[in-house]
Amino acid sequence: MTTAPGLRDRKKAATRAALANAAAELARDHGLHAVTADAIAARAGVSTRTFHNYFASKEEAFLVHLETRVEEWIELLRDRPRDEHILDSLLETALAIVCSSEWQFDEIVACIAFIEEGNVLSAHRIEVERRSSRKLIEIIAERTGTDPVTDLRPSLLNYAAMGAMRAAMEMYLEGSTGRSAEDLVRDAFTQLRRGFP
Repeated sequence: MTTAPGLRDRKKAATRAALANAAAELARDHGLHAVTADAIAARAGVSTRTFHNYFASKEEAFLVHLETRVEEWIELLRDRPRDEHILDSLLETALAIVCSSEWQFDEIVACIAFIEEGNVLSAHRIEVERRSSRKLIEIIAERTGTDPVTDLRPSLLNYAAMGAMRAAMEMYLEGSTGRSAEDLVRDAFTQLRRGFP
């Protein structure tokens, strides 16, 4: 039987989340290179020493922010209507990421850019991606009535959807088309559903 976390644990979790959120906000507002441990701590209203009690580096704070967002998106997919086609569910989840006021898309983009450009924390990042993919594949398998151990379909759907999302985001970040993130995501999934001749 699991017990609810105590007040001390909840406070620690809240401080950790506040620091991770502060790192993302600073990246969005001032650019990646302006983000320091001191600035993150000040934004969160704690000391730099407190920051280092929770994170070994600012890069780790970025990664924790992203991992938290990914967990929320996984829950979004899990909560989609059971009778909805899985590709529609994946599309609606992707659109929520780029369009919903619940998340600051610019913050997410800044975190992804920092982690990818700096090639930081590769081992931790790979483990986060593996855990996330595993959960997504399990949800897709459940929704499609397939076995992810013996059937390729759940993995293929997951990686195809993630590839469509990544392609749309990369084109959006390049800014060469003038199209919105929502328009590019919709286009990517439309092309995915059509297949490639």
